[in-house]
Amino acid sequence: MKLDVLSITGKNTGRSVELPDDIFGTEPNNHVVYLAVKQFLAAQRQGTHKVKTRAEVQGASRKLHRQKGTGGARKGNIRNPLYKGGGTIFGPKPHAYDFKLNRKVKDLAKISALSYKGKGNAIIVIEDIAIEAPKTKMFASMLDALNVSDKKALFVSADYDENVFMSARNISSVLTSVLSDVNTYDLVNSDILLLTESAAKMFSEEEQEVEA
Repeated sequence: MKLDVLSITGKNTGRSVELPDDIFGTEPNNHVVYLAVKQFLAAQRQGTHKVKTRAEVQGASRKLHRQKGTGGARKGNIRNPLYKGGGTIFGPKPHAYDFKLNRKVKDLAKISALSYKGKGNAIIVIEDIAIEAPKTKMFASMLDALNVSDKKALFVSADYDENVFMSARNISSVLTSVLSDVNTYDLVNSDILLLTESAAKMFSEEEQEVEA
């Protein structure tokens, strides 16, 4: 897949980048994408929910009345789950929701998500950005020039640049990430993938290393 490199003003720079077909042109696997997204969302859950059992609620431990001869139902103490203020039966306890996925499955899910972006013409390669100070206005004007200001964009660069990332921080429709930290959920959850030229070239470099 060959894409033109655009400037921050939306104009063609005359350069192009070749994205490998074995990543951006493969047949996506929907099930592994589902598993990767499910794992990501499950890992975000804190799992701190907790209720008190009858052993933990406040109340006397004496038996309310004798077992037999009263004509009523047998009862234990006031902490019985059947009473108001009593303990909860089989209530939630703190636990983790995360589950393990094999590395190959996660890699295939990421490749599938990138392939969907490629097939949907939802990838834009822009020149590397370098600014001296964080300016949200500059980043917003770039999105307008690229005609993606009304879409959810995932901006991916090769390396972390604090000024660039802070410029995009106040734009709710933009998520920033370095290439090494990109995950399947962020790819699926975005409408447009904005790749810097350096980040796009890293895909070809990685492919060449694998072939070597």
